[in-house]
Amino acid sequence: MSQTEIVTIRCLRDNYAYLLRANGLTALFDAPEAAPILDALAERGWGLDQIFLTHHHADHIDGVAELVANTGAKIVGAQADAHRLPALDVSVSPGAATEAAGLPAQIIDVSGHTVGHIAVHVPAARAAFTGDSLMALGCGRIFEGDPAMMWASLQRLNALPAETLICSGHDYCAGNGAFALSVDPDNAALASRLQAVASSARPCAPATLAEERETNPFLRAPALASALGVPDAATAFAELRAMKDRF
Repeated sequence: MSQTEIVTIRCLRDNYAYLLRANGLTALFDAPEAAPILDALAERGWGLDQIFLTHHHADHIDGVAELVANTGAKIVGAQADAHRLPALDVSVSPGAATEAAGLPAQIIDVSGHTVGHIAVHVPAARAAFTGDSLMALGCGRIFEGDPAMMWASLQRLNALPAETLICSGHDYCAGNGAFALSVDPDNAALASRLQAVASSARPCAPATLAEERETNPFLRAPALASALGVPDAATAFAELRAMKDRF
């Protein structure tokens, strides 16, 4: 198996982009702005072969044109979202097999934040690039879908192996952490994670799916349903998302 390396790049105010390196190839996941990504590539002496786009929002695609002009990278995105993404070289659909940096990759439908949003799971890298679906200590605000759609998307991601690194699109740790504590105050794993982040011992993202299962209130909807006074996990998720929107 080819050795893999994942590089997390901070972009704009609070975005993340990710480079995946394997087989002498480099794939980028989301392109908020070009400069920090080009700097990261130059620092390592890497080219750029692919740009995967999780969804169409400007803070995930605005760097594409400059990156393509500088590297010749091919653009990969959802066929269902092609009408509002930069021109795609490769269109993919949920369930389809593709390759990222020469490694087998699976496209997962994670609609909710937007309709047509995708995540990319790369098993050999033990990573999933989730954009604004499942995020560190949270999930994306629901703009185009509905709570049932987002809950189904989170369940698809939650079915991945526990060691999967969840590489999400933003650092919303402060707000997400404060909200998580407000609804799950007795969660020792959550308190420990936030303490580590506050002491700069580790970044908030990426984190493993196992850690998100322990600390992310949206994945913990089944455990929080009783405290919220609702009958099931899906209803608990909808209530939690509405509470977070007001938080």
